[in-house]
Amino acid sequence: MTLPPGKLFLLAAILFGAALAQAARPTDHPVAAAAPSVRPTAHAPLTVPVGKRTTPPKSRKTPATTRNNTRTPHTADSGKVLYLTFDDGPQLVYTPQVLRVLAKHHAKATFFVLGREVAAHPELVETTRNLGHRIGNHTWDHPHLTKLSDARLRQEIATGVESKCFRPPFRETNAHVQAVAASYHQRQVLWDVDTLDWEKPGAAKIERAILRGARPGAIILMHDGGGDRSETVAALDRALTKLTAQGYSYRSLPC
Repeated sequence: MTLPPGKLFLLAAILFGAALAQAARPTDHPVAAAAPSVRPTAHAPLTVPVGKRTTPPKSRKTPATTRNNTRTPHTADSGKVLYLTFDDGPQLVYTPQVLRVLAKHHAKATFFVLGREVAAHPELVETTRNLGHRIGNHTWDHPHLTKLSDARLRQEIATGVESKCFRPPFRETNAHVQAVAASYHQRQVLWDVDTLDWEKPGAAKIERAILRGARPGAIILMHDGGGDRSETVAALDRALTKLTAQGYSYRSLPC
């Protein structure tokens, strides 16, 4: 039987999507984190991309905020839900490893990315979104926002990735920073649990921080960028194995 051209195209698209899904399945063996060099946590001076808008867009309604300046609308009626968040990426080595661990545990997360890293690795952001995770704005260049001039503050937020969520670097914020973010229709999102994984204390300590901080609705901070994150990857895998056995599930924030 000969199918009409439209149905042939639909069938080809379905088969292509199935092939992509099969290729994306995580393997049983962790990927070695040796190859490309990892950028340190130091940040280069701000360079604003040509054509990026730094004036606020036209006004529209901003969602109501709650604890940590973000809405977690499913927390009240969905039981044991955790919100896993990762800062400072995307990073060529560790972001894919984090994504594989999340896929292994059927977990969704939120990635607060740096604009300059997005410019360097746009394909990683696209992959992250395609896997069902959310993307938040972590500024362009990771500065201390409360020490910037108003013009520079606006540049940092406006040249970050487009999102409904904004996370200030170092948790350094005030009413003015929040107001500027709100003018770009981005609500501030902080966290409940800091794993301190950026200190590289060992996978066991990071795992314990995740497990001890876990409670329904908690927002947990980790990093997939800014340095060697192999400890974070190992700790995440072990912690999610235990938390899933306790009945937890993992959702992304509404960003």
